[in-house]
Order: sequence, then structure tokens, then C-alpha cells
Amino acid sequence: MLTDYHNHLERGTLTLDYLKQFTTAAEKQGIGHFGISEHAYHFYQTADILRNSWVDERRFYDMDDYVQLFKDAWSNNIDVKMSIEMDYTPSKHKEMEKFIKSYDFDYVIGSIHWIGDFGIDLAEYRREWDKRDINEVYKLYFDQVVTLAESNLFDIIGHIDLVKIFKYVPSDENFLLDQYDRATTALAQSKTCVEISTAGLRKPTQTLYPDKRLLQMCHDKNIPIVLSSDAHVPEHVGADYDQALKLAKEVGYNEIMTFSKGERKAYPLG
Repeated sequence: MLTDYHNHLERGTLTLDYLKQFTTAAEKQGIGHFGISEHAYHFYQTADILRNSWVDERRFYDMDDYVQLFKDAWSNNIDVKMSIEMDYTPSKHKEMEKFIKSYDFDYVIGSIHWIGDFGIDLAEYRREWDKRDINEVYKLYFDQVVTLAESNLFDIIGHIDLVKIFKYVPSDENFLLDQYDRATTALAQSKTCVEISTAGLRKPTQTLYPDKRLLQMCHDKNIPIVLSSDAHVPEHVGADYDQALKLAKEVGYNEIMTFSKGERKAYPLG
């Protein structure tokens, strides 16, 4: 059993024809559980959660159209899970919860892309890294991982160590491992799974998310996993899963979680 739960239609259209390109790619890759998790900031209904100039220029979808796309897919016997990738916003727990509960998602991904007004993974903000203390950025980032877990709003945390995307990594390994430890301790006390994402292999970091040491802590604290590609084009669905499976098994995982209407079930890892 393989999953690919983190995928986006934003470079194309919210149409059945475009969605089918993704689901067809998933079938070819032998992925039994496939889902679309569009960025929540694209939707008008999340305007009370995340606001900044970068996001506001990219808010152009309506959730009614999104939900209808999945209804059309299901009526055409297309097996696809409906999800959202929510930008975790620490001061907006009530607003995030209201939005999440307003729709019948199969699962919800929570991800951290912003530290205040700093878009940590955006090319437009890359120069900001050279102006900031790396340890402080990491501390603030993993502060959010902890409170994301404590909120218990999310089924999956997306690319848990996205903060390494541009290869800015603390030189003090003990400091880094301390961040991993407190993050995984919080996650272990929540309902939140961790995704092994192959997207990092297509980014400057050229590594999987998470780092092997971080994933080992996840395993040792019994945090479940899913597999994801974070595909933004059909060609990337299930990309590099051989490496993801290898990493999962190296740290000791032998099962994977699947989701349907918020209910999760474990299967042997494919």
C-alpha cells in the first residue's frame, strides 16, 4: 500500500480533466491512496487566517468550486481524497478550526511556510536568510511545529523540516537535535502523522523531508507516517518513492497510515 496525499492543482485548473492527469499518474505509480491538498491560502474563505501581500495576490479560488470538483470526480468513479494544506498560523487556531470543520475533508495537512512575515521557502525571500540568525530561525520554526502538534487540528504535518530547503542548517548539531526532540515529543502526544516527502529532492536541499535523524526520532516515539510527493505537476506524482521507502525501512517503519473522512487505518508498508 502506497499513499500520495500531498499534491496541488494550482499550476493548472480546477477541472476534472486536469485532476485526471494526476490520478492517472498515481495509478501508473501503483499508489492506492491518492489525494489533492490545495494550498488553503488560495481560497477566499481563508482570508481571516493568513494575510500578507504575497498571499493576497494569490487568493483566487472559492471552496464551493473545489468541493464540487471532488463530487464530480467521485460521481465519475475517480478515487481521490479531498484535503487541504493549511498554512499553520499560530494566532489563528479558532479560525483554522472553524474552516477545517466546515468541510468534509478526508484528512488535513498542516504546514509551516511563514515565520511572521518571512516566507522561509520562497525564492523571493531567500536573501532574508543572510540577514537572520539561523539558530533563531530554526527555534522559531520548531516552536511552530510544537504548537501545530499541540493544536491537534491536523492529521499530517507537511515537510516537517522544510526550514532546511535552501541549505541553511545550524552548525551546532546538538542544537538541531534538541529542536527535533521537542518537535517529535509534541507530535507523539497528538493525532498528527509525519509525511516522508520526496519534494526536497527537487529543491536546493536535494534531500528528503525529514532528515534521517528526525525521522528516527519519529519512529522511536511511535509517530505514524504517510508518503507524499508534494507534486505540483502530474509528472511528479509518486516521484522518487524508492528513496522514501528505503529511508522509512532503514529507521524501522513497517506500516503506513491511510485516511478516509478523517478516519485513519494502518497498512503494511509497500
